[in-house]
Amino acid sequence: MDKTVHILKKPLTMTLIAIFFGFVVAGIILAAVGYPPVRSLGVLLNGVFSSPKHMSNVIIKSTPLILTGIGVAFAFKTGLFNIGAEGQFIMGCVAATVVGIVCDFPPVIQIPLVLFAGAAAGAVYGGIAGFLKARFGIHEVLTSIMLNWIALYFSNYVCGLERFHKPDTIGTYAINRSGYTMILGNYKATEEGKAALMQNEFLRNTILKTDVNAGFIIAVILAVLVSFLLYKTAKGFELRAVGANRFAAEFTGINVNRNILHSMLISGAICGLAASLYITGNSPHGIATLAAFENTGFNGLAVCLIAASSPVGCIFAGLLFGGLIYGGQTLQYEVGAPSEIINIVSASLCSLLR
Repeated sequence: MDKTVHILKKPLTMTLIAIFFGFVVAGIILAAVGYPPVRSLGVLLNGVFSSPKHMSNVIIKSTPLILTGIGVAFAFKTGLFNIGAEGQFIMGCVAATVVGIVCDFPPVIQIPLVLFAGAAAGAVYGGIAGFLKARFGIHEVLTSIMLNWIALYFSNYVCGLERFHKPDTIGTYAINRSGYTMILGNYKATEEGKAALMQNEFLRNTILKTDVNAGFIIAVILAVLVSFLLYKTAKGFELRAVGANRFAAEFTGINVNRNILHSMLISGAICGLAASLYITGNSPHGIATLAAFENTGFNGLAVCLIAASSPVGCIFAGLLFGGLIYGGQTLQYEVGAPSEIINIVSASLCSLLR
C-alpha cells in the first residue's frame, strides 16, 4: 500500500493521471454539446501522429512553449511567479527582429547575435520586475502583468516605424537570411536542394514542407543545463533556498534581494531566447501588429504547471501542449468541434496538478 502511494505521488505518475482525466473531461464536454467524443479524440490524435509532417509541425509549435515553460519553471523553483513570460517573449521578438534587420553579418556571427539580442531583451524585461520586487517589495505578479501590456504596445510601435514596417502589410520586414536557424534552410531554398529533398518522402515532409529548425535541440540542452544549475551548483542552492524560505536564507547569509534579481534575469532571458529562436526559425521571420496577446508565454505557464515545474519535464509537457494545439486545428476542420476544447483539456490538466 505504501509503495502504491509513493508511486502515485511521483510527478510523472501525477502528470499521466492528469492527462488521462483531462481527456475524460474533454470527452464528456464534447458529448454534452453533441459531438462524438471517441471519434473527436481520435481525430485529434490522428492530426498529430498521422504523418511525419504533422509530427514535425508539433515539434515546431512546441519549441517556444517548452522554452517559456522552462523560464517560468526556473522562477517557480526560486519562489517567484513569472506571469510576465508573455511580455518577455514579445520583447525578445522585437529585439531579435530589429537586430536581425539592421545587422547582416555571416551566419556564424549573425545567428548568435540575434539570439543574444532576444535573450538580453527578455532578461532586462524580467529584471525590471525582479528589481522592483527586491528593492521595493512590489509583487512580481502585479508588475509583470502591467509590463506585458507595455511590451504589446511597444511591439506595435516598432511595427509601425518606417525603418522596419513592410509596406502593404501589418508587420515588419523579415530578418536577414544569414540569421535563419532552419535545418538545411539555405540548401532547401535552392533548386538543387528542393530536387534532392523531393526524392525522399520523409525528408520532403519533415524538412522541405516545414520550418523545422534548431530550436528544439537547443530547448532540450537548455532544460538539462537549467536542471544542473538548480540542483548541482551552489548558485542553484542559493536560489532555491530563497524560494523555500527567504527569511531562513537571509539568516544563513544569503543575499536574498540579489538572488531575486538574478532569478528574474535568468527566467526572462530564457523566455527571450524562446522568442529569438522563434523569429530565426519560423516564417515570416519578423513581428506583426498585435491585436491581442498570442499567448506563447501564458501557454508556457500551463506547460510549467503540467510539468510540475520540472525543467526536463517541460520538454514532454511542451510536446503534449503543442500537440493539443496543433491537433485541435484538425478537430475543428474534420468534426466541427471548436478548437477551444483544447483550452478545456489544458485547464483540466493544470487544475489536477495544482
